[in-house]
Amino acid sequence: MTAFDDGASTDADIVREVLTWNDFGASARQLAQQIVDDHWRPDLVVAVARGGLLPAGAVSYALGVKAMGTMNVEFYTDVNETLDEPLLLDPLMDTTDLPGKKILVVDDVADSGKTLAKVMELLGEFEGADVRSAVIYHKPRSIVVPNYVWKQTDDWIVFPWSAEPPVQPR
Repeated sequence: MTAFDDGASTDADIVREVLTWNDFGASARQLAQQIVDDHWRPDLVVAVARGGLLPAGAVSYALGVKAMGTMNVEFYTDVNETLDEPLLLDPLMDTTDLPGKKILVVDDVADSGKTLAKVMELLGEFEGADVRSAVIYHKPRSIVVPNYVWKQTDDWIVFPWSAEPPVQPR
């Protein structure tokens, strides 16, 4: 695992950007508007699971695109802790119809960019595929510059779907 040194002395000192449910809805609509204004319409929206599941669903609804897929990739293990490289997890998406398609990859954040780069590389291998990406947040250190971005930040992001710990038995 890799830990990022952000200069913070404790977990409580980490600067956080908090995305509300209302802002999430606005971000999805604004990302969809950027795509429409670019005169591009994907044939398929691919969510990078897990963080990209809700953004991808919201963007696909805003675009009116019903075809969706999922790439399950593990990279973050905790706040500022990652695996060395992103790991593609089962089940794998059916890719038989991807050649020649316009594919929009959606994730919550391009932080290091390694996860998005891996998915973009895999989907870009299909002949004639036009693969683009959309994220709610883009961090300047990312090795990938997404095609569509709602907001830039250097802060740790708290998403509404992951703000609370998992539910435990009572």
